[in-house]
Amino acid sequence: MKLVEKFTPMRRDTGSAGRWFPGLSRPLKSSLALGPEPTTLGRIGSLEVRIARSAKEIKAAQRLRYNVFYEEMSAIADAQTLASKRDFDPFDAICDHMLVIDHACLKRNKLGRLQPQIVGTYRLLRQDVANRHGGFYSSAEYDIQPLIDANPGLNFLELGRSCVLKPYRNKRTVELLWHGIWSYVLQNRIDVMIGCASIEGTDPDLIAGQLSFLHHHARAPENWRVKALPERYVEMNRLAKEDLSEKAALRDLPPLIKGYLRLGAYIGDGAVIDHQFGTTDVLIVMPVSALNARYVNYYGADASRHAS
Repeated sequence: MKLVEKFTPMRRDTGSAGRWFPGLSRPLKSSLALGPEPTTLGRIGSLEVRIARSAKEIKAAQRLRYNVFYEEMSAIADAQTLASKRDFDPFDAICDHMLVIDHACLKRNKLGRLQPQIVGTYRLLRQDVANRHGGFYSSAEYDIQPLIDANPGLNFLELGRSCVLKPYRNKRTVELLWHGIWSYVLQNRIDVMIGCASIEGTDPDLIAGQLSFLHHHARAPENWRVKALPERYVEMNRLAKEDLSEKAALRDLPPLIKGYLRLGAYIGDGAVIDHQFGTTDVLIVMPVSALNARYVNYYGADASRHAS
């Protein structure tokens, strides 16, 4: 079925020693990841993607996350979050915060100065940083360490807290976000991307079609499989493959998860209920060596498509 094949990750694996990028006849030169990180990761029109430069910009990203997660969606705020109107946790202090900024949309700050608006954000945690600060955020839901231990030669990156303001949820903004991530991956010599992605709702029976679709069509092969922690494990195989309405399940999946699947992502074993955010989480595993060649070639092997 073509519809399903479109979203089924390619079972391509070069092993822990291979750092090959699909669509290329040779490995990327290491010079792509050398030197200081550039100020800008990419531009499309008035939109720019880059890493936050200050605590003020990180707070602005946290306010954006609060607007999306708590005001628009169904996350439950504690007193401190409610008072600050910011979504934050201890990981914010050690992560890089990728921002999409609209230079055509200016708003006055508390000092009355006009500043371009932050309209999208992603939180990025490199393995070397996580190792120095107690591990990845996702390890509270999934047993990630065995996968890391089995691939000592690979460099992992955790993606999380992705959100975009509603008026900007379009192809252009998403494309720029992924261009920024691809640039960051190259600059930091990342081999594997991981992270939790969310489906709205905390009753797995109400999203049984989506969970079952991911189980049957995107489950990670054994050597990339990560399992939810036993005390948090929720079975994803809720409908038999022959009883599954694949078209409906695919339609209902969140755009972010569909985007991950198009890139060639795998899905971990078991879902996890996040009652604070009102979601059901699945684990995304994306070996760079298995990324869809179409997207790698689209953004450019050196992330040059939207380079400023």
